[in-house]
Parts: sequence; structure tokens; C-alpha cells
Amino acid sequence: MLVQMILLPVFVMVGLTFAVLLGAGRRVAVAGGDASLAQGPGAHLHVLFYILVAFAIPLRQADLVMVLLAWVFVVIELFQAGLLLRATETRGSSLFVAGALVLLAMWVYFALRILFPVW
Repeated sequence: MLVQMILLPVFVMVGLTFAVLLGAGRRVAVAGGDASLAQGPGAHLHVLFYILVAFAIPLRQADLVMVLLAWVFVVIELFQAGLLLRATETRGSSLFVAGALVLLAMWVYFALRILFPVW
């Protein structure tokens, strides 16, 4: 059951990624600009999120804490993308830091559970 619960925020994140990429692609096509869609450090956070979930599932570390942190990360990313609320440039920067801190907390929690298992 926890596998489905940890995958649900991943599916939402994948949908967000495609929505942002398609929106950016449409803007690039209209403006006739550079087709590079790599959006700096935000893309790296998404990759780290996907990697963490990919490690957590087979290692059976996808517990309730990981699921809740995953949802917090995804909701922050939705705010940052402007899908839940129009973000200003300053707010977008603080949301990036908040998302990075939540992801860091997920990685620290995961590492501690792997390195120091408590049965």
C-alpha cells in the first residue's frame, strides 16, 4: 500500500514536469528563441526526488514520513510553478529554497534509516 502512496506524488510531479515543459516549449515556439528547456537548479531537484523514490521503494524505506515529505515537496513545486498560486520572482526563490530543504530532509531521513536501521 505504501508503494502506491509514494508513487502518487511522483505521478503528480511527472505531470507537473510535462506541463512546465510543454508550456515552455510553446513559449519558445512562439518567441522563436532557444529550444533549451533545462531550467537550472530546479530541474536538479526533480531528478534528486525521482532518484530518492526509486531507491526508497526497492529498499522498503517508503514509509509514512517519506510519503508526507514527498507530498510537501510536490505541493511546494506546484506553488513554485504557479499552478496553485501565481508566484512572484521573490516568492519563487523562497519556494525553491523551501523545496530544496524538504528534499534535503527526505535524503537525510532516508540515509539515517539505511545507515542506522532500528528494528
